[in-house]
Amino acid sequence: MLTGLNLASTRSNLRSGRTITGDTRPEAMSSVASQVVLHPTVSHSLKVLSTTLGRDKTYRAVQYFSRFFAWLLITRGYKIQAARWNALKSHLALGRKLMRLGKPVENLQALLRAIQTPGDAGERITMIGRQLGYFAYLSFDAIVWANSIKFITLKPSTSQKVNKLTNQFWFSGLVFSIAHSLLKAGRLANETKALQSNQTWTDKGLEAEREVKLHHLQVARDSVRHQFVIDLLDVWIPATNIGLVNLNDGVLGILGHCHHICQGLPPSVESSQR
Repeated sequence: MLTGLNLASTRSNLRSGRTITGDTRPEAMSSVASQVVLHPTVSHSLKVLSTTLGRDKTYRAVQYFSRFFAWLLITRGYKIQAARWNALKSHLALGRKLMRLGKPVENLQALLRAIQTPGDAGERITMIGRQLGYFAYLSFDAIVWANSIKFITLKPSTSQKVNKLTNQFWFSGLVFSIAHSLLKAGRLANETKALQSNQTWTDKGLEAEREVKLHHLQVARDSVRHQFVIDLLDVWIPATNIGLVNLNDGVLGILGHCHHICQGLPPSVESSQR
Protein backbone atom coordinates (compact mmCIF):
# COMPACT_ATOMS: atom_id res chain seq x y z
CA MET A 1 0.00 0.00 0.00
CA LEU A 2 2.79 2.45 1.01
CA THR A 3 4.84 1.42 -1.99
CA GLY A 4 1.93 2.23 -4.27
CA LEU A 5 1.55 5.67 -2.69
CA ASN A 6 5.28 6.38 -3.08
CA LEU A 7 5.20 5.43 -6.78
CA ALA A 8 2.15 7.63 -7.35
CA SER A 9 3.88 10.55 -5.60
CA THR A 10 7.02 10.08 -7.70
CA ARG A 11 4.99 10.05 -10.94
CA SER A 12 3.18 13.21 -9.84
CA ASN A 13 6.50 14.97 -9.14
CA LEU A 14 7.90 13.98 -12.52
CA ARG A 15 4.79 15.28 -14.32
CA SER A 16 5.02 18.65 -12.55
CA GLY A 17 8.74 19.08 -13.30
CA ARG A 18 9.93 18.40 -9.74
CA THR A 19 12.38 15.77 -8.52
CA ILE A 20 12.95 14.33 -5.12
CA THR A 21 16.42 15.88 -4.87
CA GLY A 22 15.37 19.49 -5.48
CA ASP A 23 13.50 22.08 -7.52
CA THR A 24 14.64 22.37 -11.12
CA ARG A 25 11.82 24.56 -12.37
CA PRO A 26 12.73 26.92 -15.23
CA GLU A 27 12.00 29.91 -12.98
CA ALA A 28 14.68 28.87 -10.48
CA MET A 29 17.26 28.21 -13.20
CA SER A 30 16.46 31.57 -14.83
CA SER A 31 16.93 33.32 -11.49
CA VAL A 32 20.37 31.76 -10.98
CA ALA A 33 21.42 32.62 -14.54
CA SER A 34 20.27 36.20 -14.07
CA GLN A 35 22.27 36.55 -10.86
CA VAL A 36 25.42 35.33 -12.61
CA VAL A 37 25.07 37.03 -16.01
CA LEU A 38 23.71 40.33 -14.66
CA HIS A 39 26.15 40.52 -11.74
CA PRO A 40 27.75 44.00 -11.38
CA THR A 41 31.23 42.49 -11.79
CA VAL A 42 30.26 41.01 -15.15
CA SER A 43 28.70 44.30 -16.25
CA HIS A 44 31.82 46.24 -15.22
CA SER A 45 34.08 43.75 -17.04
CA LEU A 46 32.04 44.10 -20.22
CA LYS A 47 32.19 47.89 -19.94
CA VAL A 48 35.98 47.78 -19.63
CA LEU A 49 36.43 45.31 -22.49
CA SER A 50 34.18 47.38 -24.77
CA THR A 51 36.96 49.99 -25.09
CA THR A 52 40.31 49.61 -26.83
CA LEU A 53 42.12 50.87 -23.74
CA GLY A 54 40.28 48.38 -21.53
CA ARG A 55 41.17 45.47 -23.79
CA ASP A 56 44.79 46.60 -23.97
CA LYS A 57 45.05 46.72 -20.17
CA THR A 58 43.48 43.27 -19.85
CA TYR A 59 45.69 41.76 -22.54
CA ARG A 60 48.74 43.31 -20.92
CA ALA A 61 47.88 41.75 -17.54
CA VAL A 62 47.48 38.29 -19.11
CA GLN A 63 50.58 38.78 -21.29
CA TYR A 64 52.90 39.54 -18.39
CA PHE A 65 51.36 36.88 -16.15
CA SER A 66 52.00 34.42 -18.99
CA ARG A 67 55.59 35.62 -19.18
CA PHE A 68 56.08 35.01 -15.47
CA PHE A 69 54.27 31.66 -15.46
CA ALA A 70 56.18 30.37 -18.50
CA TRP A 71 59.45 31.27 -16.77
CA LEU A 72 58.27 29.47 -13.62
CA LEU A 73 57.35 26.33 -15.57
CA ILE A 74 60.69 26.31 -17.40
CA THR A 75 62.61 26.57 -14.13
CA ARG A 76 60.59 23.56 -12.87
CA GLY A 77 61.37 21.57 -16.02
CA TYR A 78 57.89 21.72 -17.61
CA LYS A 79 59.01 22.85 -21.05
CA ILE A 80 55.96 21.62 -22.99
CA GLN A 81 53.52 23.42 -20.70
CA ALA A 82 55.72 26.52 -20.75
CA ALA A 83 55.57 26.60 -24.56
CA ARG A 84 51.79 27.14 -24.41
CA TRP A 85 52.14 30.13 -22.13
CA ASN A 86 54.97 31.55 -24.22
CA ALA A 87 52.75 31.25 -27.30
CA LEU A 88 49.92 33.04 -25.47
CA LYS A 89 52.32 35.80 -24.40
CA SER A 90 53.63 36.27 -27.95
CA HIS A 91 50.18 36.41 -29.56
CA LEU A 92 48.86 38.86 -26.97
CA ALA A 93 51.91 41.08 -27.49
CA LEU A 94 51.27 41.03 -31.24
CA GLY A 95 47.59 41.83 -30.75
CA ARG A 96 48.45 44.78 -28.50
CA LYS A 97 50.75 46.18 -31.21
CA LEU A 98 47.78 46.16 -33.58
CA MET A 99 45.62 48.07 -31.08
CA ARG A 100 48.34 50.71 -30.71
CA LEU A 101 48.28 51.68 -34.40
CA GLY A 102 47.49 55.37 -34.60
CA LYS A 103 48.63 56.09 -31.05
CA PRO A 104 51.68 58.11 -32.24
CA VAL A 105 49.29 60.81 -33.46
CA GLU A 106 48.04 61.26 -29.87
CA ASN A 107 51.60 61.72 -28.67
CA LEU A 108 52.23 64.20 -31.49
CA GLN A 109 49.22 66.24 -30.37
CA ALA A 110 50.43 66.12 -26.75
CA LEU A 111 53.88 67.21 -27.94
CA LEU A 112 52.47 70.28 -29.69
CA ARG A 113 50.40 71.19 -26.62
CA ALA A 114 53.49 70.86 -24.41
CA ILE A 115 55.42 73.21 -26.71
CA GLN A 116 52.65 75.82 -26.77
CA THR A 117 51.74 75.69 -23.06
CA PRO A 118 53.71 78.06 -20.81
CA GLY A 119 55.08 76.79 -17.51
CA ASP A 120 58.15 75.59 -15.69
CA ALA A 121 61.02 75.11 -18.16
CA GLY A 122 62.19 71.82 -16.68
CA GLU A 123 58.71 70.33 -16.73
CA ARG A 124 58.13 71.48 -20.30
CA ILE A 125 61.43 70.02 -21.54
CA THR A 126 60.85 66.67 -19.87
CA MET A 127 57.26 66.52 -21.15
CA ILE A 128 58.46 67.27 -24.69
CA GLY A 129 61.13 64.57 -24.34
CA ARG A 130 58.52 62.11 -23.04
CA GLN A 131 56.13 62.69 -25.94
CA LEU A 132 58.94 62.55 -28.51
CA GLY A 133 60.15 59.27 -27.03
CA TYR A 134 56.69 57.72 -27.05
CA PHE A 135 55.99 59.00 -30.57
CA ALA A 136 59.14 57.38 -31.95
CA TYR A 137 58.62 54.21 -29.88
CA LEU A 138 55.07 53.63 -31.12
CA SER A 139 56.01 54.51 -34.71
CA PHE A 140 58.79 51.91 -34.78
CA ASP A 141 56.52 49.49 -32.90
CA ALA A 142 54.08 49.67 -35.83
CA ILE A 143 56.94 48.71 -38.18
CA VAL A 144 57.76 45.74 -35.93
CA TRP A 145 54.11 44.64 -36.10
CA ALA A 146 53.97 44.98 -39.89
CA ASN A 147 57.12 42.87 -40.20
CA SER A 148 55.76 40.26 -37.77
CA ILE A 149 52.63 39.67 -39.86
CA LYS A 150 54.69 39.67 -43.10
CA PHE A 151 52.98 42.81 -44.40
CA ILE A 152 56.49 44.12 -45.00
CA THR A 153 59.69 42.13 -45.12
CA LEU A 154 62.79 43.32 -43.31
CA LYS A 155 66.18 41.71 -43.35
CA PRO A 156 67.01 39.97 -40.03
CA SER A 157 69.70 42.56 -39.30
CA THR A 158 67.31 45.43 -40.07
CA SER A 159 64.60 43.83 -37.96
CA GLN A 160 66.98 43.62 -35.00
CA LYS A 161 67.93 47.29 -35.40
CA VAL A 162 64.28 48.36 -35.53
CA ASN A 163 63.51 46.28 -32.43
CA LYS A 164 66.43 47.85 -30.59
CA LEU A 165 65.40 51.37 -31.63
CA THR A 166 61.85 50.65 -30.46
CA ASN A 167 63.07 49.70 -26.99
CA GLN A 168 65.55 52.58 -26.85
CA PHE A 169 62.83 55.14 -27.57
CA TRP A 170 60.49 53.42 -25.10
CA PHE A 171 63.20 53.62 -22.45
CA SER A 172 63.98 57.28 -23.19
CA GLY A 173 60.28 58.19 -23.04
CA LEU A 174 59.96 56.54 -19.64
CA VAL A 175 63.10 58.23 -18.29
CA PHE A 176 61.78 61.64 -19.38
CA SER A 177 58.41 60.78 -17.82
CA ILE A 178 60.06 59.85 -14.50
CA ALA A 179 62.08 63.07 -14.55
CA HIS A 180 58.92 65.06 -15.31
CA SER A 181 57.12 63.44 -12.36
CA LEU A 182 59.99 64.26 -9.99
CA LEU A 183 60.14 67.90 -11.10
CA LYS A 184 56.38 68.35 -10.93
CA ALA A 185 56.16 66.61 -7.55
CA GLY A 186 58.79 68.98 -6.16
CA ARG A 187 56.97 72.05 -7.44
CA LEU A 188 53.61 70.87 -6.08
CA ALA A 189 55.18 70.07 -2.70
CA ASN A 190 56.63 73.59 -2.48
CA GLU A 191 53.30 75.15 -3.41
CA THR A 192 51.51 73.05 -0.79
CA LYS A 193 54.04 73.97 1.88
CA ALA A 194 53.72 77.68 1.03
CA LEU A 195 49.92 77.53 1.35
CA GLN A 196 50.03 75.58 4.60
CA SER A 197 52.57 77.93 6.21
CA ASN A 198 50.63 81.08 5.25
CA GLN A 199 48.73 82.20 8.37
CA THR A 200 47.32 85.45 6.98
CA TRP A 201 44.05 83.86 5.83
CA THR A 202 41.67 85.40 8.38
CA ASP A 203 38.63 85.88 6.18
CA LYS A 204 36.34 82.83 5.97
CA GLY A 205 35.98 83.21 2.21
CA LEU A 206 39.75 83.32 1.76
CA GLU A 207 40.15 80.34 4.09
CA ALA A 208 37.66 78.33 2.01
CA GLU A 209 39.55 79.30 -1.15
CA ARG A 210 42.79 78.14 0.48
CA GLU A 211 41.25 74.75 1.32
CA VAL A 212 40.06 74.34 -2.25
CA LYS A 213 43.55 75.09 -3.57
CA LEU A 214 45.09 72.63 -1.12
CA HIS A 215 42.62 69.98 -2.24
CA HIS A 216 43.47 70.52 -5.91
CA LEU A 217 47.17 70.38 -5.12
CA GLN A 218 46.71 67.10 -3.23
CA VAL A 219 44.79 65.56 -6.15
CA ALA A 220 47.57 66.65 -8.54
CA ARG A 221 50.26 65.22 -6.24
CA ASP A 222 48.41 61.89 -6.02
CA SER A 223 48.18 61.76 -9.81
CA VAL A 224 51.91 62.49 -10.19
CA ARG A 225 52.84 59.79 -7.65
CA HIS A 226 50.57 57.34 -9.44
CA GLN A 227 52.26 57.97 -12.80
CA PHE A 228 55.71 57.84 -11.19
CA VAL A 229 55.07 54.36 -9.73
CA ILE A 230 53.72 53.06 -13.05
CA ASP A 231 56.73 54.40 -14.99
CA LEU A 232 59.14 53.02 -12.39
CA LEU A 233 57.65 49.54 -12.82
CA ASP A 234 57.74 49.82 -16.62
CA VAL A 235 61.24 51.19 -17.16
CA TRP A 236 62.98 47.90 -16.33
CA ILE A 237 61.40 46.13 -19.30
CA PRO A 238 62.99 48.19 -22.10
CA ALA A 239 66.13 48.60 -19.97
CA THR A 240 66.50 44.80 -20.01
CA ASN A 241 65.68 44.58 -23.73
CA ILE A 242 68.51 46.99 -24.65
CA GLY A 243 70.97 45.35 -22.25
CA LEU A 244 71.28 48.03 -19.55
CA VAL A 245 70.19 45.56 -16.86
CA ASN A 246 69.78 41.80 -16.83
CA LEU A 247 66.46 40.80 -15.28
CA ASN A 248 64.89 37.41 -16.01
CA ASP A 249 61.44 36.84 -17.46
CA GLY A 250 60.02 36.00 -14.03
CA VAL A 251 60.91 39.41 -12.59
CA LEU A 252 59.79 41.25 -15.73
CA GLY A 253 56.50 39.34 -15.74
CA ILE A 254 55.81 40.33 -12.13
CA LEU A 255 56.73 43.97 -12.81
CA GLY A 256 54.46 44.08 -15.86
CA HIS A 257 51.57 42.53 -13.94
CA CYS A 258 52.06 44.91 -11.01
CA HIS A 259 51.91 47.76 -13.53
CA HIS A 260 48.42 46.56 -14.48
CA ILE A 261 47.33 46.40 -10.82
CA CYS A 262 48.65 49.90 -10.07
CA GLN A 263 47.09 51.28 -13.23
CA GLY A 264 43.73 49.93 -12.12
CA LEU A 265 43.93 51.65 -8.73
CA PRO A 266 42.73 55.24 -8.40
CA PRO A 267 45.63 57.56 -7.43
CA SER A 268 43.98 58.41 -4.10
CA VAL A 269 43.75 54.71 -3.16
CA GLU A 270 47.39 54.08 -4.04
CA SER A 271 48.64 57.06 -2.04
CA SER A 272 46.55 56.03 0.97
CA GLN A 273 48.26 52.61 0.95
CA ARG A 274 51.77 54.07 1.24
